[in-house]
Amino acid sequence: MTPSAASSSPGAPGLDIPEVVVAPGDIATTTVTVRNDSDIVEAYSLEIVGDCAAWTTVEPARVSLYPGTSETVTLRLEPPRSPEVRAGEVPLGVRVLPAEHPESVRVLETTVRIGAFHELHSELAPRRRRGWLRGRYRLAVRNQGNTPVRVGFTAGQAGEELAFAFTPAEHPLEPGESAEIGLRVRTGKPVWFGAPVVWPFTVDAAETGEQDAPRPDEPAVRTPLDAEFVQIPIFPKWLLALLAALLALLLAWFMLVRPAVRSAAKEAATEAVQPRPTPAGEQGADGQTPGTAPGTGTGTGTGTGKGTAPGAGSGGQGTGGPGGAGGDGTSVGNGTGVGDGQISQTIDVQSTRGQTKPGTYPVPEDSVFEVTDIVIANFQGDEGLMTITFGDRKITTIALETFRNQDYHWVTPIKIPENDTVTVEVTCEKPGTPATGRQAQGCHEVVNVSGTLRRTAQ
Repeated sequence: MTPSAASSSPGAPGLDIPEVVVAPGDIATTTVTVRNDSDIVEAYSLEIVGDCAAWTTVEPARVSLYPGTSETVTLRLEPPRSPEVRAGEVPLGVRVLPAEHPESVRVLETTVRIGAFHELHSELAPRRRRGWLRGRYRLAVRNQGNTPVRVGFTAGQAGEELAFAFTPAEHPLEPGESAEIGLRVRTGKPVWFGAPVVWPFTVDAAETGEQDAPRPDEPAVRTPLDAEFVQIPIFPKWLLALLAALLALLLAWFMLVRPAVRSAAKEAATEAVQPRPTPAGEQGADGQTPGTAPGTGTGTGTGTGKGTAPGAGSGGQGTGGPGGAGGDGTSVGNGTGVGDGQISQTIDVQSTRGQTKPGTYPVPEDSVFEVTDIVIANFQGDEGLMTITFGDRKITTIALETFRNQDYHWVTPIKIPENDTVTVEVTCEKPGTPATGRQAQGCHEVVNVSGTLRRTAQ
């Protein structure tokens, strides 16, 4: 570009810069003619000012001229291909400073037209996703050009097995701005058994609306991103092998084991009901059973009693003849008999949320309760604490949420003396959900205590 000459006052050079057009990544040059119209030798320093100073140079940056002479200076513009250099008009200034007459400094301004370029950078993560029916991906897009754009997103597949959804479907981007787009991929049918199915697809991000024709150094068509969705089966392969093994076991049970078990049980039942011979010595010489003796006399007796004493007959009070035995074999005498018995007590505790409530069973007087078994039922699945105490002894403290049914057994019974209690204390933190499917209003626990109740007084 050849500028026209311009005259100036003494000590000031003549300057003229035409408008410059340059594309980012290219190089453009223009010239400035400096003429010394003074009557002394003058040196001139040239400096670029304005937004173009970072990528514009002057060659040479200093000239010395005799009176009446001139020299041409080259301005070299090299804007980088970067989003920071926006497309449009940018002012350019050249400051010329005379060494001998600094008061005659001149600044010449012109306009630089920076061309537009388009460049999108996209990245998909992850490239491979596994799932039963759907998979989620993240598409990162950055505008590497120097003009604002609006980006749209598309996905493609060889077949029609996959459905795609972008969130959002379009997004505006300023130069240098980035955005993250969500992509959801979904299949229409599940894979129940077998090997995983791989579905390849492509994802592309492109500018929407009217676009300028691409420059020769810009790619006309962008390569889409490749990705895969691996659809895994609902039931894995090992489950098929397990089901086959279970089926084989069931067949073996019904065909082999069950008939053998039923035959053995039938034989055992038949043997149990067969009559057994009476052992020798169980019948006397006169055909009477043991416990009866011949004799004379009669005796009467009335009374009530609990239990029987060996060889003593029925307990109670009665009168009879001398000798202690009546003619019919009934014992005669004075005495009382006390027996032992199994006992099972149920303690039912109901409490509300945040409440601590006890339930007790007192041991009767003149008795000892020998506990051998405890069964605890938390049938609602409540949450909280339960503490079981025998008298002054704390037996256990357990969290309700750790069980539904639980039992304890002792080979050596735990003895609880008279007037002591079996205490079940429940702290309700959160009522559970019973079989009805609706959450209960309060906690409800049931404890069954079993053992032997023995009398201590005769």
